[in-house]
Amino acid sequence: MDSEGTYDGATRAGHVPPPLPPTPPKPRHAPTAGAPLADWLRTPRPPAEPGVWRFGHVPRKGSAADPATDRSLLSGAVISFLACVLVWSLISNNYIPYTDLPVKLLTPRDWWKPLDGGPVDGRGVAAIQTYMLLVTVALAVWFSRLGSWGLAFERLVAARGRRARAVGAAAGGLFVAMLIWTKTLTVLGLVGGHLPYEDMTPGTTDLVTLLVYVVVFAPVVAFFTRLALKSAPEERSKAAPVPLAEPVADPVSWPELRDAGLGELAERLGGEVRGGRMNDVDYARIRRAWEGVRADPTRLPAFADAVRDKGAAACVHPSGDRDLPVRAARHDLLARQVLLGTVEDQERNPYARRGTGVGLGPDVLGTSLLAVGPSGSGKTARLVRPVVESLALQALAGQAAVIAVGAAGSRLGPDAAYDIVVRVGDPDSVHDLDLYGGTGDCDEAAALLAEALVADVPGADVRRAATALAQLLGPFRAAHGRFPAVPELRELLDGVPTAVTSLRQALEGAGQQAMLRELDARERQYGAHGDPGPALADRIALLDRPAFAGFFDTTGRGRPFSLRALEHPVRVRVDLPERGHADASRMLARLLLAQFNASAAARADRSLFAFLALDDASHTLTPETVRGIQRLRSANAGVLLSLRSLDDVPEALRTPLLGAVGCRMAFSGVTTWDGQRFAEAWGTEWVETRDVTHRTVFADQPLTRAIHAFRKMVTGKAVTTDAVTVRQVERERWSASELAHAVPPGCAVLSLTSVRGERAAPLLLRLAGTS
Repeated sequence: MDSEGTYDGATRAGHVPPPLPPTPPKPRHAPTAGAPLADWLRTPRPPAEPGVWRFGHVPRKGSAADPATDRSLLSGAVISFLACVLVWSLISNNYIPYTDLPVKLLTPRDWWKPLDGGPVDGRGVAAIQTYMLLVTVALAVWFSRLGSWGLAFERLVAARGRRARAVGAAAGGLFVAMLIWTKTLTVLGLVGGHLPYEDMTPGTTDLVTLLVYVVVFAPVVAFFTRLALKSAPEERSKAAPVPLAEPVADPVSWPELRDAGLGELAERLGGEVRGGRMNDVDYARIRRAWEGVRADPTRLPAFADAVRDKGAAACVHPSGDRDLPVRAARHDLLARQVLLGTVEDQERNPYARRGTGVGLGPDVLGTSLLAVGPSGSGKTARLVRPVVESLALQALAGQAAVIAVGAAGSRLGPDAAYDIVVRVGDPDSVHDLDLYGGTGDCDEAAALLAEALVADVPGADVRRAATALAQLLGPFRAAHGRFPAVPELRELLDGVPTAVTSLRQALEGAGQQAMLRELDARERQYGAHGDPGPALADRIALLDRPAFAGFFDTTGRGRPFSLRALEHPVRVRVDLPERGHADASRMLARLLLAQFNASAAARADRSLFAFLALDDASHTLTPETVRGIQRLRSANAGVLLSLRSLDDVPEALRTPLLGAVGCRMAFSGVTTWDGQRFAEAWGTEWVETRDVTHRTVFADQPLTRAIHAFRKMVTGKAVTTDAVTVRQVERERWSASELAHAVPPGCAVLSLTSVRGERAAPLLLRLAGTS
């Protein structure tokens, strides 16, 4: 139970893999910045749309911001304030008759004089003061809403920083205090004006007066102090979430194990968490192992023994690693996401998504991702490596298998972060590559090899090439029990007499009549018109170079790595010799992609998420591989294809490729031609447009014409009227020109589709690590 599976990590002859470390390396950092594992586990991860970074996500409330400009906000606030002052002055000075009628109707008649209606004693005065105070508050509330005083304060004052907010709040507080102190507002008279000061001693009078001031001014100070310390809406939406203090089911105490009656194991693992001896990979790995126990109860004894003996180190990965040597991105292994960036706060993005994080996980990577951007736009550092790193962590947790393919020197992580590193063409490479994908079926091996060798040759028939290869691979395997090495296959394709005769004699000695007929059929094709043999021999000759001597071995002296290992949680990196052997590198990349499509779909156990990342997918796509990418979604697998331009894909495959992948990403600097393809893939949406027409006003009256002439002389513009037309039109979500010229450096436009079919509209995001 210490390992959920093994994998075929092949070694070349004469090389021995480095020994495993005796103890797992200590993680270099906590799972989240500044958050202990317990707080990290308790942080909520609510369900959200595809691509939302779920760790501590708080849905943004409200709707799009008020389109009003700062000038209209300021004028509306000032005009509403002056109107409020005017109405209040008219009411308080009795210029509006019968305004005090409600208070007289609600109080006893003997409180008021019969002739002029004035108050008889202090009771009437207190009633009038209370009534005027309520009228003042009602007028202030109504006019503040009418003039949007709160929005004006936030956008015109508080938006300039905390100091401006504090100064604005202090000015408002002083203004209200001045109104109270000058008795413009009847608060002091109402609270302290009706007390029997004549019956009090001087000391008591001073004390009561002080208490009156405290009662009156304390609410004013509290209100404006709260206003000064209040955070902006953007800061509240971006603030770090507060972990739940007492969640309903504390994940630290492992409630799943307790519910299953394994309280001892739960206490053991809970102590590991609280003692700081467990990291996020350990938690995800043991949780994954428990899911396996629930699926197969026979594993329970081994699981229980491993947890009792090793605690957080139970069910460790076959490599013995419990974390990566270094992390270049932020990961959440509970949600199985990597933080890619932050959605920009601008009108092109939906209001609910502005300022939220973008996280990628198997739920969206299972539909495959195509990224296009020029060199230096950040595809490798900001996309490929974080995604590969996330899946490598999930592989350590027994949840995924990842293969990263790139040119030698690509920064896809240190060697220690991988179980197998294949350096094709490097004599010091420990691991080798299986040219035939680990399959024992000659027809399947021939089809995959033909796809890699001649699928990009103009006019080549891949099916005929696969048949020609099968006519050689089958007889050779029947005669020798293995597939031919590269030099042997080249000689057979070239029709070298000694090689063909030797194979024939071996088949005759083994009595393989069916394979002899296959060989005869191949011999009849030598030199015939349309024979794919010469083209295959020319392409296989790219691998029969001194730089590749000792690679692609089939003699059994080594165990080359094959993609059949996708059933195990492996971490593999393949370095291709892009500099000196560009054509051979592209051919090997095509081969790996074809083998991945076949192996991922042929897996008996699809519980692991299989992923292939091609750091440079130029000239690697063929019609068959594009069709294979579409089938990966149902096989719990996906690919990441990185391109400098869509021109690196055959023109006939560009539209099918954009349709085959569910996630599309355009980096800053794409050409308008590439942008046009993305614009077509993303489609259109209905938007509201406002067309303003300016019409010159022609006056008939002499006085009006004189006024218009004076206005034109002062302003330099003719008097016009504006006619506004509002209508719904269908427009592209992102046009080709906008993708080419409106995406800032360090940003990208990303659309996502989940394996369940949920879609996220194209979002402009700021990639993590850029500013």
